[in-house]
Amino acid sequence: MAMAMDFKTYVDQACRAAEEFASIYYETMDKRRHAITRLYLDKATLIWNGNVVTGLEALTKFFEMLPSSEFQINMLDCQPVHEQATQSQTTVLVVTSGAVKFDGNKQHFFNQNFLLTAHSTPTSTVWKIASDCFRFQDWANI
Repeated sequence: MAMAMDFKTYVDQACRAAEEFASIYYETMDKRRHAITRLYLDKATLIWNGNVVTGLEALTKFFEMLPSSEFQINMLDCQPVHEQATQSQTTVLVVTSGAVKFDGNKQHFFNQNFLLTAHSTPTSTVWKIASDCFRFQDWANI
């Protein structure tokens, strides 16, 4: 029985981290885009509507090209990824969906999946994006 409680605690911690991360991520996308790559690992991969962008330099160029945005999150879900799948690296899958309006374009619904890994410093734990997959739900109409 103790194992189940430990796992529930792990899930609760993961979900709190996911909620905090999502709030920071979308606020940064909308208001401080120049700082968004600080949330990514050096070798992180972004798959944006099927287009692959890898590494901080490429990510920086990609995000600079995007028009300004207004994200609205309608759903957030998360789950811890089993440590056997991640070489004991604390990892959380975060799934969001909502609507986004890019400057000059109509609003689109989207899904976004993040794989976050925990990086501990002496004073805190910082979550970094290892993988990010963004997809318009209505992208065929763009």
